Amino acid sequence: MTAPSSAATPGRVRVAVAGLGWAGREIWLPRLAAHPRFTVTAVVDPDPAARDRARATHQVPSAYADVDDVPADTVDLVVVAVPNHLHAGVAARLLRRGVPVFLEKPVCLTSAEAEELAEAERAGGAVLLAGSAARYRADVRALIEATADLGAVRHVDVAWVRARGVPDAGGWFTRRELAGGGALVDLGWHLLDTVLPLLGPAPVVHAVGSVSDDFVNDDAAAAAWRGTATDTGRARGDVEDTARAFLLTADGASAGLHACWASHEARDRTTIAVHGTGGSATLHCTFGFSPNREPTPVLTRTRDGETVRLPLPVEPIGAEYDRQLDVLPDLLAAPASRGVAAVDARRTIDVIERIYRCARPTAPTYALAGTLDR
Repeated sequence: MTAPSSAATPGRVRVAVAGLGWAGREIWLPRLAAHPRFTVTAVVDPDPAARDRARATHQVPSAYADVDDVPADTVDLVVVAVPNHLHAGVAARLLRRGVPVFLEKPVCLTSAEAEELAEAERAGGAVLLAGSAARYRADVRALIEATADLGAVRHVDVAWVRARGVPDAGGWFTRRELAGGGALVDLGWHLLDTVLPLLGPAPVVHAVGSVSDDFVNDDAAAAAWRGTATDTGRARGDVEDTARAFLLTADGASAGLHACWASHEARDRTTIAVHGTGGSATLHCTFGFSPNREPTPVLTRTRDGETVRLPLPVEPIGAEYDRQLDVLPDLLAAPASRGVAAVDARRTIDVIERIYRCARPTAPTYALAGTLDR
């Protein structure tokens, strides 16, 4: 552990990054270090080499092996980007100490973990914020604006289908006890985070689906663009690479969901189609960082047999993460933020649990110990 003194820059949020795997190392740490509203004061990871690399690369003054070692009065926020099965436990420990948390998706793996997070937020008086990057995409925002002219929403189709993109094949990402699930938990969380607000506030009364694992142990289907190679010495993956589901709300609105790490498609694509009483709007794009993507997002609206293309701003890959950081300090300071992330997570994980109960003969179990490497 190292913890040299460091004066905070006035007006900036002092932030620590917990978990220096792919998400913490490639998405959050460099963006936080470059952002004018944040000062990265610490990194947290059990791997000394990972801590040393992060400190040297981004001039971070302090490093710790565990979040319990981070002095509560030295940070205003901890970005938690640890492996899935550690998300809720690590976040709850911080929240109970009164330390605000920004928690990567999936926010939790069970409804019980969602309740644990809500209780920890209340007990510690600190706010829980959640990663919701898809909502901050310019094309998704344009789609949401377009739905205002569609009347009542009757149905939404959402799909994120990769040609090849099984993450960290052979590692924790493809082990159910550590990841909680496969494509449904990973890609599906983003899709549900997008589709559930479009369906409105009515509860989801039915959620059924199926899963399959035709590609999860195929080396050719691995997400090579993540910079991680398949480890043939590790256990075979036991999660799904594909999930299909159908949702129905108490108001009669429905949604179809398709989340797929690998397929026979040529490109990675994301599609969101909203069907209302006054027309439909469809967005074709690619979520995430894969280079094998649709070249340009396309948003169209169809009404009375006529389809028109709507304008979209041009933005670089990953801009949604920068945009989320832009608003994070204000969300952190707003009293209305408290409790929102836990409620949203409870709704999302409830749907995922019901899909898995339908698709699997037994419920998944989760490990209680592991590494912070993500």
